[in-house]
Amino acid sequence: MDLGLKGKRAIVTGGTRGIGRATVELLAAEGASVAFCARNADVVAEVAAELTAKGATVFAKAVDVSKEAELKGFIQEAAAALGGVDIYVSNVTGGSLKGAEQWQQSLELDLLPLVHGIDEVTPLMEAAGGGSIIALSSTFGFDNVWPSSPNSYGAFKAAILRHASAAAHALASKGIRVNSVSPGPVYFEDGDWGKIKAGRPEVYEKVLGSIPLGRMGKPEEVAAAIVMLASPVTGYTVGTNLVCDGGMTVRTQY
Repeated sequence: MDLGLKGKRAIVTGGTRGIGRATVELLAAEGASVAFCARNADVVAEVAAELTAKGATVFAKAVDVSKEAELKGFIQEAAAALGGVDIYVSNVTGGSLKGAEQWQQSLELDLLPLVHGIDEVTPLMEAAGGGSIIALSSTFGFDNVWPSSPNSYGAFKAAILRHASAAAHALASKGIRVNSVSPGPVYFEDGDWGKIKAGRPEVYEKVLGSIPLGRMGKPEEVAAAIVMLASPVTGYTVGTNLVCDGGMTVRTQY
């Protein structure tokens, strides 16, 4: 299927590993020009070089998205380099943080980058005649899929869903679609679940046993959901939360 992404201009935050990198690679493979950022300058340059060698049009920069000015500056630079913005994927997360600072860090790494990103890309997308924004949340944002102590991760993933929904209804009349994607456990070796498998195998096996599909997800599978929602093919989809969890959560959607 042609997703209609040739010539589209996309920005992805956190684009050097896991779901973010898979999303950047798939957008480029579908013919979009892509800007992405992450904090490690060496890794950013390495991924950009690999994509450029494959013929992709890429703009990449080391950015700390918890700093509002850096994030907004990156978006403006990316838009100038690509000639505009049609797609924005807010992907960066602080993960399941521990300690006294977890709530502030989750605010700065999970929620506020989405808020600031939407604010910054909205006029750029209006100028382009519309666009698509995808917010990355998690099944932790709406379901206690297994017993866990209260933490900032689930609370802010829930906040992401709420803010994305409100933005979807506020921006739809401007031709800007906002949707969310909520992955369940996604495995890659240097990701959270790769580390849990190595360090706490009993936790890994317990969670794995709760997934009806019998396995954890792959970054590429979540990226496919993101790119599909970002594409014109789903142009009538607004304010939805697409769950990719192998059947792990049990709920009926209305």
